[in-house]
Amino acid sequence: MRDEVLTAAARKNLFLAPEALEIIDSNGYSMDFVNTLLNSLSNNAFLVTKQDVLDFLNGDKGLFTSEKVIKPRIKRDLDLKIVPGSDITGQSTCVGTIEDFTNYFRSRYNILKKILTNRKDFGFASTIEAARRHNRDVKIVGMVYDKKITQKNGHTILEIEDETGTCSVFISKDSPLANEIFVNDEVIGVAGKFAEKSKLFIANEIFRPDVPKNHTWVPSDSTSSIAFLSDIHIGSKEFLTASWEKMIAWLRHNAAEQEINYLVLPGDVVDGIGAYPDQEKDLEILDIYKQYEALSEYLKEIPDHMKVVLHPGNHDACRLAEPQPALNEMYTKTFDSSIYMTGNPINLEVEGRFVTSYHGKSIDDWIAGVRGMTYEDPIRVMKEMVVRRHMAPMYGARNALAPEKKDYLALEHLPDIFVSGHVHGAGGMDYKGVKMINASTWQSQTDYQKQHNFNPNPGVMPVVHLGTGKMTMMEFAKD
Repeated sequence: MRDEVLTAAARKNLFLAPEALEIIDSNGYSMDFVNTLLNSLSNNAFLVTKQDVLDFLNGDKGLFTSEKVIKPRIKRDLDLKIVPGSDITGQSTCVGTIEDFTNYFRSRYNILKKILTNRKDFGFASTIEAARRHNRDVKIVGMVYDKKITQKNGHTILEIEDETGTCSVFISKDSPLANEIFVNDEVIGVAGKFAEKSKLFIANEIFRPDVPKNHTWVPSDSTSSIAFLSDIHIGSKEFLTASWEKMIAWLRHNAAEQEINYLVLPGDVVDGIGAYPDQEKDLEILDIYKQYEALSEYLKEIPDHMKVVLHPGNHDACRLAEPQPALNEMYTKTFDSSIYMTGNPINLEVEGRFVTSYHGKSIDDWIAGVRGMTYEDPIRVMKEMVVRRHMAPMYGARNALAPEKKDYLALEHLPDIFVSGHVHGAGGMDYKGVKMINASTWQSQTDYQKQHNFNPNPGVMPVVHLGTGKMTMMEFAKD
């Protein structure tokens, strides 16, 4: 308590005399009382004396002598909406037919082709079939379905396809394009032409959907901030109870004043059952229903004014295939009804900002399939997602993808804030005005993670100011 009082005073550039601090500390006054006291003195004092505290207690400051209309600390109406069409919940239709897969990849191709052809430096795209008929420079858009390096000379050959056919794209080993990262099932634009004596399309330039070059974060008049708490893992023996309680206490004392009005929980909110071999050895709560009941109690401590969004991850009681629908009400019946239960991923509109939240299971595929990608640097993986405007382009790898009519993992609308979790890292990056965040965890290292040399960075709450875009990483796991 003493440390919290001193911290609150320092924040207002006040110094507490020892006698004043003793009165506050020995009587166990709440932080609400302390903040009210400090607010009353912050404009005309530097040193808070014993007499200042006594005068306040006796009412000499006149703070409570008459009823006044209390000015709300929330300066504007809270504004959070689920973007229509971004939540798979109740919309899943796939059964695994060939038609489902055709519709799924066609949706991806059309979404990303539209972004590519809207680029100022790309423009009109010819079809592969039409490009074959003309011996001239053209631009084509295709989905990569294979990549290989020629054994004899080390050149790169990309096999791509569009709605009219397929072709082999040739990239010389001496071209700077040979150093680019290509992944299966991404959609790219290629400038070049077909060689006269071969069926190869000779690439001169590669284009990706990416973020427009002139895109920036445009400041707004919003005074609100949004926070993220990923991978809570309630039910695990390694759940960081002390760090969580420290974070909650901080929110209860500061969230309203600092206008942290929104909170997103990007999946793995409980540890689940059978998520990995011998998981039961790591569990404090062995019943999946009780894990969610425990989580609902923890979330009731979040300040009432905050709007909360919760979506599942791969540890949650939900289908593994992405996009994932919202948690079934059989698991959430004890939760506060004000919590938004959504699917994964989800797009939100928050006070004029577009926020994309994705648990991040596909990060496993990126790290397994792309040289140089590591669990220690998830932000680099997220950047590659944004460059391709797709969160999980690689189909048929570790991360299961459901062939829905619409590709919910395509970043059709460029987000202002893009957040993921899953890998228990904590970090942020501004990429051409897109605020990218990996949102930490509230679970310390498990034995399973030790066996796989997996080192989490727990107890961090990322906060983004919706007006200025300033990102703050608040640490609660360290003393």
